[in-house]
Amino acid sequence: MFLSRPWKSLPSTQTPPRSTLKVMSWNLLAQCLIRSNLFPTSSKALKTSHREPMLHAEVLSHSADIMCMQEVDRIEKLSPVLEQAGYCSTYATGPGKQHGCLIAYKRNKYNRLGELVIEYDKQEVREDSSHPAARVGSSRVTKNIGFMVALAEAGADHQGIIVATTHLFWHPAFTYERARQAGILIREVLNFRQSMKLDHWPCIIAGDFNFTPDDPAYSLLVGEPLTEAQSQRLHMSRVIHITIDPTVPPTTKKTENEEGDGSEADPDRIINNSRVATSSDGLLSDFELTSFFINGAKLRSAYDEGQRAQRDNGTTSDLYTFGDRVSSPLTRLGAHEPMWTSYTHYWKTTLDYIFFLDTPKHSINVAGYLNPHRTTDMEIGLPQIGICGSDHVSLCAELILS
Repeated sequence: MFLSRPWKSLPSTQTPPRSTLKVMSWNLLAQCLIRSNLFPTSSKALKTSHREPMLHAEVLSHSADIMCMQEVDRIEKLSPVLEQAGYCSTYATGPGKQHGCLIAYKRNKYNRLGELVIEYDKQEVREDSSHPAARVGSSRVTKNIGFMVALAEAGADHQGIIVATTHLFWHPAFTYERARQAGILIREVLNFRQSMKLDHWPCIIAGDFNFTPDDPAYSLLVGEPLTEAQSQRLHMSRVIHITIDPTVPPTTKKTENEEGDGSEADPDRIINNSRVATSSDGLLSDFELTSFFINGAKLRSAYDEGQRAQRDNGTTSDLYTFGDRVSSPLTRLGAHEPMWTSYTHYWKTTLDYIFFLDTPKHSINVAGYLNPHRTTDMEIGLPQIGICGSDHVSLCAELILS
């Protein structure tokens, strides 16, 4: 029904763990978003009758303790499948959206103490302005959300974990907006944990972040300094879209085609219906963005650490990383993320991550992970019957809590 992948276990030098935790994250590709022209090689794999059984089977195959899913629709079909398999789940959508984020957890292992949905469009990022829009510091209304829950271990309410998932804004050119959203997510996860007086609980933050490991937002999340190229990408994306400022003149066709003759321009990489931001718009500078993240915490990535450990151990026969693909320095954080987490006929990239944040009381280490798909298995383009029911690859990692 779908192509299974080998599990990679890592040697452990840790003291006996307090507990282990298997986490899955997957963008399911909402049925309501499918257009056949976007997936010309997928054929029958786009039909609900073929896709849904594949999706459900792969979700359950991981036997994860906690699952984070994005682009979830047809919730009335998925929920009974999860419930029958022993999971509780909770679901949230952005305003007016037909798909959303879902967090599921094994009911015999966890009890839900609380949850929170954050709308990035409404979150303020600065206090030094009398103008509401400037305090929000957003470049565009996107209707994206972050979603988090506090899960207590069954039989031990004083021990548990904070789990958050998100689906950040998709448009490749809006680099600044994604960085802003990522910073808000970390801030709100930490605020949520503190508000529930659970500061000693570790955090899992997994989802479709819609940025690559060489993106400014990734570096900010993991505590790496911004490169000159990343600063330039942020600078170019500090704009104000017509959804923020209705007085912005709509882009004309002529303007869209100013790059060359327009025949080869990628519309997903052009910012239309926008103006250059001014200081009064309140968008964060590089320095302010960096400070925004420093006030949060440095995240660690399960796949980046897991695959890096495999390379360090000399096990590289089937190791295919983002750094190998883009010739990124292997010492830089993010270089050992999967080579691909989304692979279709038209676009192929790495967008999905399982991040975690340990605490002084509870350290987290990666015990193993599900091997990403090989490029040769996806070459025809996902979704594909017998391979994968989504255009994204499911990620799954086992973490040791000490």
